[in-house]
Amino acid sequence: MQEVTVLIPTFRPDRKLNELLRRLSRQTLLPVRVLLLNTVDGEEDGQVLECVDMFRDAFPVLSVFHVDRKDFDHGGTRHLGMTFADTELVLCMTQDALPRDTHLIQSLADCFEDPLVAASYARQLAEKGSSETERFTRGFNYPPASMVKSSEDLEQLGIKTFFCSDACAMWRRSVYFELGGFERRTIFNEDMILAGKMIRAGYRIAYAADAQVWHSHNYSCVKQLKRNFDLGVSQADHPEVFDMASSTGEGVRLVRQTAVHLAKSGRWPELPKLIADSGCKYIGYSLGKRYKKLPRKLILKLTDSKPYWASQKSAEDKE
Repeated sequence: MQEVTVLIPTFRPDRKLNELLRRLSRQTLLPVRVLLLNTVDGEEDGQVLECVDMFRDAFPVLSVFHVDRKDFDHGGTRHLGMTFADTELVLCMTQDALPRDTHLIQSLADCFEDPLVAASYARQLAEKGSSETERFTRGFNYPPASMVKSSEDLEQLGIKTFFCSDACAMWRRSVYFELGGFERRTIFNEDMILAGKMIRAGYRIAYAADAQVWHSHNYSCVKQLKRNFDLGVSQADHPEVFDMASSTGEGVRLVRQTAVHLAKSGRWPELPKLIADSGCKYIGYSLGKRYKKLPRKLILKLTDSKPYWASQKSAEDKE
């Protein structure tokens, strides 16, 4: 029988976390443990403790581990959770991703019947109220057909070969530790960095289109710029992965296809925002790729992850 641990980093969660735990408790393949890695900023979060009390009886094990905000790291905190897990399959989720049905965990776990599959990830669907641009973007990145990707697909798929989002992604724990796991200190993209290492090592990444979560965003231009700055930083710091394939071409293709879709569907009013968002993304990404040439004050204005830079400075001071 397949056994799965679920890891969920949380930070100031809202009632969506309650709904996530409720839906996980109704899965056909129930996780043997759910671990909340809760980032706290000065004091423990009552909402998380309330969730634990409310759903404690719904899972064999439901526990919470508190992480001080200054110590949070996208890769390091998730790695901590991996060390607590003792199942071969570990599902990483975010607090705002909601399973569409009761078969999410089973669908992701079934991908590991292929012994070379080291990770599987779910299809992300735009939530109710999302813009047409966001809906199209989700469909572009998460198409309706499943696929299993390997190094043989790099020429055709490019960077999408190791595209993998741990908003909802399951990992084979033995391979995870074999390859060193998530980067302990990374600003962003811990999932794709690891997936890229898996592809390079000869493993496969499975995209399970029948495993579905509701997960989307409505970011402002400034937020897009900051997130893409961090994206550029992560790619600049890990050329061993991202030099396998450029992401620029894929981004241009997305913008072009989105613009055509909006025009054909009569959504002309969304075109100015698409252009503005795309410009912010490109500026942020380009600056992030060149962050080593930028003054620290500017970096702190551009980033969406100020605690990361504080931890970087602390590490440098210790050295």
